[in-house]
Amino acid sequence: QVQLVEAGGGLVQAGGSLRLSCAASGSIFSVNAMGWYRQSPGKQRDFIAAITSGGFTTYADSVKGRFTISRDNAKNTVYLQMNSLKPEDTAVYYCNAEATLTSRSTVSSWGKGTLVTVSS
Repeated sequence: QVQLVEAGGGLVQAGGSLRLSCAASGSIFSVNAMGWYRQSPGKQRDFIAAITSGGFTTYADSVKGRFTISRDNAKNTVYLQMNSLKPEDTAVYYCNAEATLTSRSTVSSWGKGTLVTVSS
């Protein structure tokens, strides 16, 4: 299977920046799309950004122009650079990866999440 480990969350003031990372490991043949989602207390988990193995990116309207997703295919790692953070960006951020295993089966895996808190 695939294990995802997120890092980089923390407390930041409004207007500040954070960079999240998520490393995939396991019986991986290839990592296809990787993405970030977030969930605030009492709310559903929302899509933030995604990137294909070829580098094509998509973003939620709420973060366009402020967040940038990137990846290092050699390290099976995805990053989320978050700038101009707002209090409403406060949430647990989850990494998702769609991977092909060495068995050639495909899986969609989630990390355990990393908390981002933006103070006003």
